[in-house]
Amino acid sequence: MSGHHEAHASGATPDDVRAMRRALELAERGAGQVSPNPKVGCVVVRDGVIVGEGWHQQFGGPHAEVHALAAAGARARGATAYVSLEPCNHHGKTGPCAEALLAAGVTRVVCAVRDPNPNAAGGLEYLAAHGVQVHSGVDEAEARWRNAPFFHAQTRSPLPFVTLKLAVSIDGAIAGPSKKRAWLTGQESRAAVHALRAEADAVAVGIGTALADDPELTVRIGPAPRVPPARVVFDRRGRLPLDSRLVRGAPEVPLYLVTGGMGEAPLERQEAFQAAGVIIHAATNITAALCGLRTAGVGHLFVEGGAEIASALMAAGLVHHLIIFQAPVILGAGARPAFAALPGHDADVAPRLAVLERRVYGPDLMTRYAVSGD
Repeated sequence: MSGHHEAHASGATPDDVRAMRRALELAERGAGQVSPNPKVGCVVVRDGVIVGEGWHQQFGGPHAEVHALAAAGARARGATAYVSLEPCNHHGKTGPCAEALLAAGVTRVVCAVRDPNPNAAGGLEYLAAHGVQVHSGVDEAEARWRNAPFFHAQTRSPLPFVTLKLAVSIDGAIAGPSKKRAWLTGQESRAAVHALRAEADAVAVGIGTALADDPELTVRIGPAPRVPPARVVFDRRGRLPLDSRLVRGAPEVPLYLVTGGMGEAPLERQEAFQAAGVIIHAATNITAALCGLRTAGVGHLFVEGGAEIASALMAAGLVHHLIIFQAPVILGAGARPAFAALPGHDADVAPRLAVLERRVYGPDLMTRYAVSGD
């Protein structure tokens, strides 16, 4: 069950929308393998029949259009190509896809969204100048949120794109009254979280979660990502144990420890962390911390809680997507609310978040919300 947005592009037919949604589905197969490039899918349709499909499979490898045209072969002549992102018009690691479409004899090209990268854009203009019918904006909203970190990067923001994920009970709690460690969500949800980790440049938690769970924050379920995400712990006073799994794994997978300002984390602790291979980032506030991570190469930060860091990020307006996995359980009195540290709002004035996607994972419901845009 996925929350698709209806296409609003004028002139798009129901067949156009169906084909584009297939292209968007195919694009997701590149998740974790193509970043910092966008996920892109392509479907070639001739006489109402799909004759070729493809997706961008690997960073530096052939683009989606090349794979789809190869599958279509001679049947691409006179066909329509549906691409989830405007065909590129430049010589990068591969040749221009706009030229490949033209050479294959495609007579119509439909894209979901224009390419924001000025170096790659212009494919539709090139095709139109050579007599190909072009159309853009089919299912654009869906195409944008599915590649939101890529579009965010094109804004040259000093901040990373932030996805905040929380697992909660029906009554919105992240832990029961005793605070003891226990899984809220089921196995299917946990596999989905590993897939989400694989798409990020870094996976982050607050020190409370790190102390309670001793997590690894690595991708251990599903296909291994092309580049394993770094790990980040927001630990103002440097309390993370030196024998934690995170610190022990620092030589293999980078670990950033975000500490507070001058003197908050004792110098001897910082030196011990650095000797263990941990990268220290001192920051006076949460915004400065994120800017530092962006400078270090973290374009997409996937934050997994807990309550304090979640509330701090939300309060500072730093979250772009919020993903809630809701388990079919009520934790009741004394449970720890996910957003207890946020300022309160009455229902009539509380901000309403746009729902981007809903999926069922076993007994759990996952909802992705748009919190803030660029």
